[in-house]
Amino acid sequence: MAMNKVPGHNIYIGGIFSLKNKAALRRANVTHVLSVLRLQPTDDTFLHYQHHHIDVDDVEDENLLEHFPSAIEFIQSGLETGGGVLVHCAMGKSRSATICIAYLLHRQRSVFTPQSALALLRESRPLCEPNSGFMAQLELYHQMGCPKEVVSHPSYSRWLYRREVEESVACGRAPEMKSILFEDEQPRQRTDATSESVEVKCRKCRRKLANARFAVPHGAQQDVKAAVISECAHIFLNPLTWMRPSLFPNGPDTLTGLASEDAPLSGRLTCPNPSCGSNIGKFAWQGMQCSCGEWVTPAIGLARARIDISAPVTIRRGPGNLPPGIRLPPNMRPSGVDTTTVGPRSERDSTKGSL
Repeated sequence: MAMNKVPGHNIYIGGIFSLKNKAALRRANVTHVLSVLRLQPTDDTFLHYQHHHIDVDDVEDENLLEHFPSAIEFIQSGLETGGGVLVHCAMGKSRSATICIAYLLHRQRSVFTPQSALALLRESRPLCEPNSGFMAQLELYHQMGCPKEVVSHPSYSRWLYRREVEESVACGRAPEMKSILFEDEQPRQRTDATSESVEVKCRKCRRKLANARFAVPHGAQQDVKAAVISECAHIFLNPLTWMRPSLFPNGPDTLTGLASEDAPLSGRLTCPNPSCGSNIGKFAWQGMQCSCGEWVTPAIGLARARIDISAPVTIRRGPGNLPPGIRLPPNMRPSGVDTTTVGPRSERDSTKGSL
């Protein structure tokens, strides 16, 4: 199976041997070739083509996401000239399929999901199967809105941060401070106003610790507000600036800027108020199991028993814009308000019926 056409597009997907079939390339009017593999050409293979090379391996932890914009731009430039585009890797199975799916998502985000775009590729090339790491990157790209530029997107920064944490934990050590993404130091994104107003405070000193937008949803929780008002024993948060002394108690040194010792993999979180300093939670870079049974990794959790949640309260008002149960003097009662105590309508009606 040398190369196959992506249904509905003048894009072809194939393996390394598809470059040897010059007759098939001419019939397809291929003018642009996108190579997605570690390749060191030693001949004039690409002499008659516009060529773009992405030097990556077919492994789950390879960062192919950062190359999506340049690959999409190259494919589009080839199509706009009226030619055909060949996207190839070693076997035409994983890396090249990932790039083609990214292109389809970018061009028709409202039409395709990573799974439906893969199904389209398999109509002509059944062996297409991106590895699980690449599929996760496609999911993230789709959630990001398939932007033209990836590396400056906040979601990409968080993804890189989590990758670095996972790599550090796999080596049995905590991540370096410079690799931690402190959320309150990042550019503000448009958020739901209610997540800003739901605040988490130290129960002992009332010091504000976070608001709901910094919470980490997990398990059945679908959004940050649900993560705060849930019944779980801990509220999990993204790293915040005030946590630095707890996460990195041994550094960095003020003179050298280097940590004197390795940071701990796990430990306690203390209130940042110097006059309080109470134990308010714990952290574990390797993750920990929530009381709901879900694993959270990395886990930075505030113990619900040690904090208070403050949220805006909407007061239901009765007739005349008065809170229920309030009685006013006769000369202060607004017109149209019953002279009895303002309360639920059912209570007033039952009172009248008994007179």
